[in-house]
Amino acid sequence: MFEPLNITIRVLLAIVLLFTSTRLLNKRSLSNLTYFDFVASSLLGTIAGNLAFNLRVHILNFILSIFLVTVIILLVSYISLKFRPFRRFVAGHPAVIIHNGKILERNMKCLNYSFDYLTQQLREEKIFDIGQVKSAVLEPDGKLSIQLKSKNRPLTPKDLNLTPQKEFLAAELILDGEIIENNLRIRNVDNEWLINELKKKGVNDVKNVAFAAIGSNGNLYVDLYRD
Repeated sequence: MFEPLNITIRVLLAIVLLFTSTRLLNKRSLSNLTYFDFVASSLLGTIAGNLAFNLRVHILNFILSIFLVTVIILLVSYISLKFRPFRRFVAGHPAVIIHNGKILERNMKCLNYSFDYLTQQLREEKIFDIGQVKSAVLEPDGKLSIQLKSKNRPLTPKDLNLTPQKEFLAAELILDGEIIENNLRIRNVDNEWLINELKKKGVNDVKNVAFAAIGSNGNLYVDLYRD
C-alpha cells in the first residue's frame, strides 16, 4: 500500500479505537485517575501510537492488543467493584494527613508528601491558615479533602434557622435563536411564559437571542446578538 495512505489510515484507526476504548472504560476526568487508570491509559496510548506509525507490525495485531487491554481493564474494574480489598490494592486508599488539627508526619513520610505540597493544596482550597484545619485526607487521586474546625466553617442557612428557596438545575432555553422545547418541559414552563419573560426584557423576536437560560432561582438570563 502507498505509505502515506497507509499511515493516514493507521492514524485515523488509532484515534477511533483509542476514543472508543476510553469511552467504554470510565467517566472520570483526567485529574481523578487512579494508579491503575493511569497505567491502563498509558498502555492504550502506547499501543495506539505504535498502530499509527509502526508499519512493520500488521494492523490486526494492534487491534487485537487494544481489544485485549480494554477487556482486561473492564474485568479489573468489575472485580474492583465486587471486592473491596482488591479495589484498595488497585486504586489505592485514602491517607489521613491532618487529624484533630495535628499534622501526621509519619503518614506524610510514607507517601513522600511534603509540607510544601500540603500548603499548596490548602491554598488551592482557599485556606491560607493551616490552623483552621481540623482534618485533611489525601485521596487516592491525589486530591486533598479538608474539614475545617467548627469556628472556621462558613455559615449555612441551617445554622441561621433559615429555609432557603427551592432551587433547580439551570437550563438553556434558547440557543442561536432557536427555542429548546425539551428544556422548557423539563423546567415546567411553556413558550408563552418564555415569550412574556423576553418581552419584559424588551425582546420581541426570539431570533435576536443568541443565548437564554433559566437560572436555578427561576430567573431568565438573556444574551442578544446585538447588546
